Amino acid sequence: MHCKLGGAHWHFYGKAVTHLPRLPKPARCAMIQAMKIAILTGAGISAESGLGTFRDEDGLWTKYDLNEVATPEGFGRNPALAHGFYNARRANCAAASPNAAHAALAELGRCPDHDLTLITQNIDDLHERAGSTGVIHMRGELLRGLCAACDARWDAPIEMAADDPCPQCQQAATRPDVVWFGEMPYFMDDVTTAVAAADLFVAIGTSAEVYPAAGLVELARGETLELNLAPSAQAGAFDARRSGPATEIVPKWVAKLIG
Repeated sequence: MHCKLGGAHWHFYGKAVTHLPRLPKPARCAMIQAMKIAILTGAGISAESGLGTFRDEDGLWTKYDLNEVATPEGFGRNPALAHGFYNARRANCAAASPNAAHAALAELGRCPDHDLTLITQNIDDLHERAGSTGVIHMRGELLRGLCAACDARWDAPIEMAADDPCPQCQQAATRPDVVWFGEMPYFMDDVTTAVAAADLFVAIGTSAEVYPAAGLVELARGETLELNLAPSAQAGAFDARRSGPATEIVPKWVAKLIG
């Protein structure tokens, strides 16, 4: 007996079935092989909470030139403009709430049968507010500040300004603790190690157009699964794909996985 989680059916004592037998829950959990699971989430999982992506036609991103607010060079030219952009994003984040997809992944993280590494490209805190712990924010965190002079980090206020002093060195060199275009994502050693070691790698709500995150599926040695509103640019690299809103397909997938 084994369960092929990335495929379209279950194998139960050599027979293909579409669902697990309805056994008492402890027995059903025991049947599910413990796995190392690495999950990568992108903007699509937070979009249904009201946080838009930079590809949205009428979102916050369309009101700004990305070269001016999301690059080190743009910040150097006009830090006040960049701070204003991230202040608006911080306010949007504070007003948003985790959705069913965030909650489902938090539930998966609490399941003792699996070892989950949750990696996100998102800079919001919706995973944490849903109950997930140990989230790897490879593009930084919107609610954290960073000093460009001494590398200090701290919890950011809702509004930051170009002349704010660093709480550690007192220099006016503060910026959001986010990874801009042209900068190296955080924790890449941890990310690549987790993906390569996983029995199952899952990408959720990502366009697979921004590297190095888009290339993580190529590092996976176990099964791979894409859960996306529509097939991504890398959909063909995954063993299995499921399409639909994250708030629908992610809870269903988690429910089947943990029994």
